Amino acid sequence: MSNHTHIVLHVDPNEAQAWPDEEVARRWLAVFPGALSNAQSEEQKEYIVLGLRSDPERMKEIRARLGSLSWFMRALNEPIARWANEEDGCTGRFWEGRFKSQALLEEQAVVSVMAYVDLNPVRAAMSDTLEDSDYTSAQSRLKARSESGLSCEKLLGKALKPVAGLDAVALLGMTEASYLDLVQWTGEQAHPMKRGKLNPSKEPAADRPPEILWSLAKHPKQWTRQVQGTERIYYRAIGSAEALMAKAADIGQRWMKGVSGERAWKILKSQIE
Repeated sequence: MSNHTHIVLHVDPNEAQAWPDEEVARRWLAVFPGALSNAQSEEQKEYIVLGLRSDPERMKEIRARLGSLSWFMRALNEPIARWANEEDGCTGRFWEGRFKSQALLEEQAVVSVMAYVDLNPVRAAMSDTLEDSDYTSAQSRLKARSESGLSCEKLLGKALKPVAGLDAVALLGMTEASYLDLVQWTGEQAHPMKRGKLNPSKEPAADRPPEILWSLAKHPKQWTRQVQGTERIYYRAIGSAEALMAKAADIGQRWMKGVSGERAWKILKSQIE
């Protein structure tokens, strides 16, 4: 978007702990090259990597940073701020404040937020088709589909590609086609009095919810409510009432935004009994 970004990430702080020192050093220098950017030969580059690996305390710090969401966002936001300030001929703070994050507690929550992010340009009335929704994964998937040269049968069975390190198998066994159909149908469900709606699909039976929706929600309205309320209904985390209450217990709270008071009371009562 013109003034913000939305990203769906899978973060595993423990994964970096299993990497060998050389991989840790190379990954870090790929993002923060420092002296490496001025190296004139392969020997100089190897010397810089070796120098980093020979400092155990520094390596320990780097491992922690490579598994940190905060450091990922810093690596993403800082160059954007520099480019924007250079373009505008100014200095100082570019971003309004620190990034906000929401934990996605279930596979259904991951898919609903993916759909929410892909429909962001549509909600802002910047586009009315997925093909014209710039900088979204839906647009990238559709472009890859048109350039692949695969037959319709193979496209229908193509597994949904991983998103930000998340294994596609974990996403309910969805295919690229079923996910795009789901996003298309969801984007057509906006309230008629509100801006931001996808043009209706020309596919047969496009007015009916796609089959994959029933593995994500008990009712179409439940699904659209979750997608449309990603930032409005939920706060720290997104998921079912049971998952949200379990998360609340983990962090020492009695309740979490996204669960009605009556539903929360029933869950707490069942836990006591």
